[in-house]
Amino acid sequence: MPAETLTIKTADGSFSAYARGKGPAIIVIQEIFGINQVMRDICDDLAASGYRAICPDLFWRIEPGIELTDQTDAEWKQAFDLFGKFDPDKGVGDIAATIAHARGEGAEKVGAVGFCLGGLLAYLTACRTDCDASVGYYGVGIQDRLGEAGKITSPLLLHIAGKDQFVPPEAQKAILDGLKSNPKVEMHLYPERDHAFARVGGAHYHGEDAETANNRTMAFFETHLG
Repeated sequence: MPAETLTIKTADGSFSAYARGKGPAIIVIQEIFGINQVMRDICDDLAASGYRAICPDLFWRIEPGIELTDQTDAEWKQAFDLFGKFDPDKGVGDIAATIAHARGEGAEKVGAVGFCLGGLLAYLTACRTDCDASVGYYGVGIQDRLGEAGKITSPLLLHIAGKDQFVPPEAQKAILDGLKSNPKVEMHLYPERDHAFARVGGAHYHGEDAETANNRTMAFFETHLG
């Protein structure tokens, strides 16, 4: 099934999304690099596994259509600049609109999976939306939003990198301690891994642990989305 470009409407405008596949929907939440080849590949893999994968352009208010890699210092600088201007609360609203769009297409179940910035947004998606199951990889800043954890009503899976340069040990401890008693939350720690260990081609990619994390993610979605 060929890739599609969707237009998703919100109260304050509209934005595009990359979409592929059929079946239960999974919203793929970007890193700080926009909808790049890494995000499209994730969508394509999910589509090949029987899901409807939709990746919304969450930077549309700042620079719509931006596509960066992690391969140059200039792109990293631009990505961090976008991250600094980004409003996570509006981002969650856009994810909610994408979930609604997927349900409007006929999806009975909708999940979400996010990476880095998207990992934080996946956590907030579990707190604030009607998403049926959410997965966050090495989310940045979750420790500052633990006050919302009581609002989690659907399953949430978090992958935490033990040597994450953007999530220091005290932040990891706060997340683990703050969420361990919530029966809806499942967490896995990868003690020797750094940030973005599951990003294919990235500086800290670790094939074995990435495969372990991805297998856990797919089993989680099979359980909760079908």
